[in-house]
Amino acid sequence: MMRQFELVERVKRYDPSADEALLNRAYVYAMVAHGSQKRASGEPFVAHPLEVAAILTDLRLDCATIVAAVLHDTIEDTGATLDEINRTFGPEIGSLVDGLTKLKKLDLVSKQAAQGENFRKLLLAIAADVRVLLVKLADRLHNMRTLHFMPPEKRRRIAEETLEIYAPLAGRMGIQELRDELEELAFKTLNPDAYETIDNRLKDLTGRNLGLVEEIEAALREKLAAKGVHATVSGRHKRVYSVWRKMERKSLAFEQLSDVYGFRILVDTLGDCYQALGIVHTAWPMVPGRFKDYISTPKQNDYRSLHTTVIGPQSQRVELQIRTPEMEEVAEYGIAAHALYKEGVTSGAQLGAESRAYQWLRRTVDLLAEGDSPEEFLEHTKLELFHDQVFCFSPKGRLIALPRGATAIDFAYAVHTDVGNSAVGAKINGRMSPLFNELQNGDEVEIVRADGQIPPPAWEGLVSTGKARAAIRRATRTAVRRQYAGLGRQILERAFQRAAKPFSDDKLKGALPRLARTSIEDVLSAVGRGEMFSGDVVRGVYPDYKDERPREAREHARAGQNGHASGTAIPIRGVESDLPIRFAPNGGAVPGDRIVGILTKGDGVTIYPIQSPALAAFDNDPESWIDVRWDVDPEEGRRFPSRLALQSINEPGSLATITQVIADHNGNIENVSMKRRTPDFTEVTIDLSVFDLKHLNAIVSELRAKPAVSKVERVLS
Repeated sequence: MMRQFELVERVKRYDPSADEALLNRAYVYAMVAHGSQKRASGEPFVAHPLEVAAILTDLRLDCATIVAAVLHDTIEDTGATLDEINRTFGPEIGSLVDGLTKLKKLDLVSKQAAQGENFRKLLLAIAADVRVLLVKLADRLHNMRTLHFMPPEKRRRIAEETLEIYAPLAGRMGIQELRDELEELAFKTLNPDAYETIDNRLKDLTGRNLGLVEEIEAALREKLAAKGVHATVSGRHKRVYSVWRKMERKSLAFEQLSDVYGFRILVDTLGDCYQALGIVHTAWPMVPGRFKDYISTPKQNDYRSLHTTVIGPQSQRVELQIRTPEMEEVAEYGIAAHALYKEGVTSGAQLGAESRAYQWLRRTVDLLAEGDSPEEFLEHTKLELFHDQVFCFSPKGRLIALPRGATAIDFAYAVHTDVGNSAVGAKINGRMSPLFNELQNGDEVEIVRADGQIPPPAWEGLVSTGKARAAIRRATRTAVRRQYAGLGRQILERAFQRAAKPFSDDKLKGALPRLARTSIEDVLSAVGRGEMFSGDVVRGVYPDYKDERPREAREHARAGQNGHASGTAIPIRGVESDLPIRFAPNGGAVPGDRIVGILTKGDGVTIYPIQSPALAAFDNDPESWIDVRWDVDPEEGRRFPSRLALQSINEPGSLATITQVIADHNGNIENVSMKRRTPDFTEVTIDLSVFDLKHLNAIVSELRAKPAVSKVERVLS
């Protein structure tokens, strides 16, 4: 366990002006607070926060962050309170410790919800001060280093969470070394057999190629020095998890991997980077498609470097990274490279302001304002953490980085949510292309938009970014909610009209407490969904009103039997209307039918022909009966669903005769099913769409006249 003077020495080594008294006070406070607590390993619990602090001193972080690391478990695991931390160490350190304290006693159904809510709180704290993230990542790293002391089930859960969230998060913040170790430790826990196999293969490869790395390093230094470029060259084989991930992604065996070795070339200046690249490409053949310039187009985590692969000495394929020492510092330490002790930087907010990675994090946190569930937020964040990227351009030259596998829909939402919601097509490199086409590096993407467009729910399965997925879910929810609210308003207007009572939003607003709803839209939507009866709303607005409607509802709704649709009936134009309307599932309804609407919870209104036998199931539920009437313009040529049951003679050409009749009468067949009941006859059920009852009757009459058809009837559900 790190001793008190060692902690001070580690910080003073890179920050001579560090507050020694503050560090000593934090050390003593943590020792007293944790007292005799033990970890699963049996060592004193306080050893854990001290090791976390030690990891952060390697990142050369400021004194406040180191103190927060020492104290980060005190509120959660001891009797210490936030007020006490604030009084003893100040509000800056108190806010850091609070951001790291998990939510307790969450009243949530699933562990995933609890995980999502904790992660939500963590990201909110990070948005206020990025140093919270650095402490959290160091905390997770030390927990992973000691994970073998935990029970097997808990080990697996923590490792999965590390691999899915914290390692990618470290990568997106640019802290590569920390990310690599998190991935290695998690992979070793989750797949120990694969880890051991690949680790042994790498050791065997190193033994067989003894001296190869040194030979390639020397050759690179010699080539660069001959052209006057001063460079530091270092090489090593890739890590186990990196090798495994490449084998999985490309479906390769270990023997098929040709670029197990990676080399880093550090040069003095930006110009030297490109000169070194030219020297390397002149000396050895470049592998096509393996060059990436992250200097001119940095990654979102501020990573800058030149990447290339060449066929080097001994015909060995070699991956090269070429960068300056400043780029190396950002590549290794990421957002932590903007150290707080640098001149002019005095707060966590300033630290984040220097980093594009932090700007990405703030955009991710913006998703919190959209009201997603904890599970959805966690899912969206996981999507955003994938770091493999493609770089695309807008027609005006704006560079947009997206995850590999992203589509034009993702691009549209990356530009702006409104652009995504109104997208109807895309031009990729000047050519019209489907919105779901996968984008490639360098594509120029122009989004074609249309007013009033609503993203279809199916888009959710086509996108790769959390922002796009969240926006599509919100847009479809809003559209559905608007539909139900529109239906609810029509139902209520007619209910108040029948009750001879005035209806207005102001009157409805005054009744919200009695209706146990927080907004007018909530009431309208609940009525439209069938979750609240219109009569209850009338009574909520007018408590003295005596509602006779339930006893007479069915009779009023059936008024259409006599051809006298009520003046308060809701007009029906079809399923394409802005109301949640659907037709009877087994037989439908067509203009010319006398119809009734049935309001069912969550499904809106289902339209039935008045003679439908299915209506008997609703006889004891009069509140669900809705007055409806047709409001269809014949000039629009809109089609409606219907179903026919036929008995045809079992002979060649019978089905062709039936379908030809329907085609000749401009009917549209949606579905056909056939059952052979006897050797001579086949039962045929046809779902078709027609313009109206007259159109349907014409088809039925023609079919009955055909010798191949012995019987035809319309099916009513």
